[in-house]
Amino acid sequence: MAEMPRAAARGLLVAVLVAACLTPAQAGAAAAGAAAPPPAGHVWRPAVQHAIAYALKRRGIKAFAVATRHRYWGWHDQQTFPSASVLKAMLLVAYLDRGSVRHRRLGRSDRALLDPMIRRSNNAAASTVMGIVGTGGLRALANRTGMRRFTPVAGIWGNSRVDARDQARFFLRIQQFLPNRHRAYAMHLLASVVPSQRWGFGQVKPRHWQLYFKGGWGSGTGRVDHQVALLQRGARRVGVAIMTSNDGSHAYGKATLRGIAALLLRGLSQATLVP
Repeated sequence: MAEMPRAAARGLLVAVLVAACLTPAQAGAAAAGAAAPPPAGHVWRPAVQHAIAYALKRRGIKAFAVATRHRYWGWHDQQTFPSASVLKAMLLVAYLDRGSVRHRRLGRSDRALLDPMIRRSNNAAASTVMGIVGTGGLRALANRTGMRRFTPVAGIWGNSRVDARDQARFFLRIQQFLPNRHRAYAMHLLASVVPSQRWGFGQVKPRHWQLYFKGGWGSGTGRVDHQVALLQRGARRVGVAIMTSNDGSHAYGKATLRGIAALLLRGLSQATLVP
C-alpha cells in the first residue's frame, strides 16, 4: 500500500481529533451541514436564514416576524392572513381594558368567558367577547398598539386579517397594554394553554424562558395554522409570530410551525444578551 502523504495524514489526524470532541448532536449537525449550536454566553440572533430555507421546503404560504426591544427581523411579515384564533389574544386585551372592567375586580362571569377562550380556545366564548368589545374595540386596540394592517371582521371573527409584523410587536409589549389590575391574570392565561394545544412554540420552548402564546388554526383543515408568542426571562423579551396557510392538514401545519419556531429560537437558552 502506498504511504499517505504527510499533509493528508496531518489533516486526517485533525479531523479525527475534532470529531472526538463533538457531542453526538454536534456531530449530527456537522454531518448534515447545519451550523453548530452557538456557544454559551453569546449575543442571540434568530436563525432567520435557516428558518427561511426550511420554510421554503414546506408546502403552503409562510411568514414570520421576530421582535426584541431594539431589533426586528421578518420574512413576508406584512402579508395578511385570516386570524383564526390568534385574534383571541387581542379580544382578551380589549375586554380587560374596557372602561367598565379596567379598575374593577373580575367576577365569575368574566372568568367564565376569558379562561376557556384563551386556555382551551373556546369559540363560543370568543364570540361572546367579540359581541361585547365589537370591531370598534379591536380597532381602538390596534391603533393604540401601532398595528398597521389589522382588519377586524364582525360575524366570522376568525376572518379578521392579521400579519406577522403587527402580531410579533403586539406580543412583545402585550403586558404594557393590559391594565395593571388584570395583567397577572391575563398573562397566566397565556402561559397555561392546555397541553393538547401546546404544539409549535410549546414543544421547543428554550430552557429558563417563560412562554406566553396563542395559536390559531382552521378547524383542523390546514387552511391556516398560526402561533404568536412572547418569551420572557427577567427583563429580556422576544416577540415572535409565525403565520401559515394552505398547509394541507393541521398536522402538517403544526410540524411547519414547530420547525420554524425551533430554528428562530435556536440558541436562546444559552444567550446572555438579547439585543
